[in-house]
Amino acid sequence: MMGTRRDERRHGRQERASRRAGRDEVAVGLARVDKKTKALVKRLQPGEIAVIDHEDIDRVAAETLVEAGASAVLNASASTTGRYPNEGPLILLKAGVLLVDEVGPAIMDELDEGTEVSVVGGHVLVGDHRIATGTRQSVDSIEAVLDEARRTLGAELERFAENTLEYLAREHHLVRDDLDIPDVGIDFANRQVLLVVRGSDYKEDLALLRGSGYIQELRPLLVGVDGGADALLERGLKPDLIIGDFDSVSEQAICCGAKLVVHAYEDGRAPGAERLREMGVEYQLFGAAGTSEDIAMLLAYEKGAELIVAVGTHNSMVEFLDKGREGMASTFLVRMKVGPILVDAKGVSRLYKTRIRKRDLSLLILSAIFTLVVITLVSEPVRVVLRGFWFTLTN
Repeated sequence: MMGTRRDERRHGRQERASRRAGRDEVAVGLARVDKKTKALVKRLQPGEIAVIDHEDIDRVAAETLVEAGASAVLNASASTTGRYPNEGPLILLKAGVLLVDEVGPAIMDELDEGTEVSVVGGHVLVGDHRIATGTRQSVDSIEAVLDEARRTLGAELERFAENTLEYLAREHHLVRDDLDIPDVGIDFANRQVLLVVRGSDYKEDLALLRGSGYIQELRPLLVGVDGGADALLERGLKPDLIIGDFDSVSEQAICCGAKLVVHAYEDGRAPGAERLREMGVEYQLFGAAGTSEDIAMLLAYEKGAELIVAVGTHNSMVEFLDKGREGMASTFLVRMKVGPILVDAKGVSRLYKTRIRKRDLSLLILSAIFTLVVITLVSEPVRVVLRGFWFTLTN
């Protein structure tokens, strides 16, 4: 009975919101609030409303929000600033997720987790009380910003290149031979390594590699970089090593039995280690500049890996800006060093897509018919059966 009354009240609020919004689509649901999108999606249930503070929403964040079933996203910041053409907002909108931008940072503190909210146009309501107002985005409004960003991308590229050159002098130690590489207790010598990062196309590329038989036949060491560990588990594969800052790794992955390496700053600080200490699990530190995927490649290379097959890695300026980095010096340096044994499988699913063409299907059927005819002509038992069948029909 209580559930019925609650549903009736919710329905009544939605009807009132709909009348105020006119033709605007309305979203009503429980709010999940977190400044970190990757932390929020772990709690988000289908139909709920994500309340985030995420400037320039990147592609991976948007895809995880869609997969989690968000009905609406309320962003305290701008989902796209126009600084560069980030695809995240378009992914949300094309998936049917309502997007309201720049509702203000106050909503992060004023809106309690689990509160039922209504999104009407650009307004955010709790019951009949309006608590925030932002900019309701559409595919057209976002595409207009992205078109302008593409036109001015040259200036951003110039700044990115300048930052990369500046960081090269600071991060050149990554290619020296005196790096303090931790002994993780895994024999990499003459083994292939499948290194998985939760970047663009990582799911499709990992599925293709598994479907090809590569993993089953060559048994590579499986290395998950942060969320890449969960990507492996989702495919029924247990990582041998997980490396990163561990802010986006599930407890299931941490406790799966893999060796754990925390990416630390050069000065020794390792924010990700605190979580592992609280969980009571063993880990090692690897202090170095650059990204976690960079040091994962370096570790495999320095430990004697025969080949590194990388899935979902970040290589383009847009991807690095999505990650909040202003240059890619570390990636440039590391790939120069490990290049001879590095195979980047990113995007391979776009290159190779299995399709059954009508011509191929027709040839298969004709081949099967031809095979039956040949068997009939050369097999005496088959001819005897056919003669008996023919005799029965004609007599």
